[in-house]
Amino acid sequence: MAIPRATAFIVTLYGDVAVPRGGRLWMGTLIETCADHGISESLVRTAVSRLVESGRLEGERQGRKSYYRLAAAARQEFLHAAAILYDPAPAPDGFLVALGFGDAPLSDDWVGIGADVALAPNRSDIERPQGAILAAEALAGGEALVAAARRYWPLDEVSERYTNFVDRFAPVAAALADGFRPAGPVALALRLRLVHLYRFAALLDPRLPANALPPDFCGGAARRLFVRLYLALSPAADGHVGAHFMDDAGAVPAETAATLRRLSLLKRESLR
Repeated sequence: MAIPRATAFIVTLYGDVAVPRGGRLWMGTLIETCADHGISESLVRTAVSRLVESGRLEGERQGRKSYYRLAAAARQEFLHAAAILYDPAPAPDGFLVALGFGDAPLSDDWVGIGADVALAPNRSDIERPQGAILAAEALAGGEALVAAARRYWPLDEVSERYTNFVDRFAPVAAALADGFRPAGPVALALRLRLVHLYRFAALLDPRLPANALPPDFCGGAARRLFVRLYLALSPAADGHVGAHFMDDAGAVPAETAATLRRLSLLKRESLR
């Protein structure tokens, strides 16, 4: 796989490993982990500095060691991403139409389709603006609905990202099915890449009703692959984290209530 961008990869690392374990890591841990993915120490330090400047991380020195934790201002961003990755809302079966919201700000889930009219998938996690909210479902014109969805949302780009994810990780699933059992460092490296590439697609995905998606859209297949591999890789990956990752208090735990909850949610999803 290509070497990932340092800043984006460190965001993935914090979201998957650090946040459910208190949100703080030693710089040495960041450098060692990123080195396994071809990211140099200088790139790690530059990326961390940029994340501090942007208000997403905060640094602290203790003696000669530096530690970085998730900034309070960035917590909502990370919680939003974690919900999509580990506990997504059920797929919608229709749309919401917002009317008369005036100058009220809309979340990124909404797209404007006319003067004071906006459209969003009817999911439980959608933030409703002020004004009238109508529920709508498609009664006819499936092809026209797909064409309209393509016009308002970047479905082709999302589909390409999901296809790339499946192409990259289907061989990993096949290897695991054939008995491949990666040791801790490899399992963690694979899981971080898994999360990183799936996140790249899932955070752009508007998560529309199935009848608004192109026939070749593989978001569902990508999701099932993500869940299966995350569960398979996590025992060894989390064991490696507990044995080698450090924060300001010492070794970070292999498991926490938050990591166990993530796994429980994914296991429940895999059984549906």
